[in-house]
Amino acid sequence: MELAEQIVEACEEEEGEFKFLYGLGIPIRERILRVAREVYGADGVDYTREANKKIDRLERDPSTSNMPVCMVKTHLSLSHNPDMKGRPTRWRLPIRDILTYYGAGYIVPVAGDIRLMPGTSSNPAFRNIDIDPEAGTITGLS
Repeated sequence: MELAEQIVEACEEEEGEFKFLYGLGIPIRERILRVAREVYGADGVDYTREANKKIDRLERDPSTSNMPVCMVKTHLSLSHNPDMKGRPTRWRLPIRDILTYYGAGYIVPVAGDIRLMPGTSSNPAFRNIDIDPEAGTITGLS
C-alpha cells in the first residue's frame, strides 16, 4: 500500500477515545499535578514561594485562570532531572517559576534547573526599548 493510501485510510478511521487530561475550569495547581502524576509519574509537586505567588495571581485574573498548562523541563527525562532515566518512581516535581505567554495563551510551569532559550523570558528586554522622536535617540539598548 502506498503512503498516500495509508494516510487516507488513517483519516477515514473512526475517532478513538481521546479525552483531555484536565478541564480548564480546575485550579492551576491541579492541572500541573495531573500532568506531573499522569504523564511524568511523579508522586506530587513542590512549588517555590515565587511560583506559588504567581499561581495565586493567575487564578485571580479571569484572563489567565483558564489558560492551559505547557510544562518546561528537561527533554532528557520524564522527570526534571536528566539523570533519572526511564519512568522514575518516588519523586516529586519541583516547580521553580511560572511563566505566562499571553499571546500563545499558555501558563508555563518551569521545572528544575532547566535553562531557557534567550528571548523566552516573561519580561523580554524589548519592552525596555523606546525611541525619543524629538531628540532622535533610542533608549534601553544598554
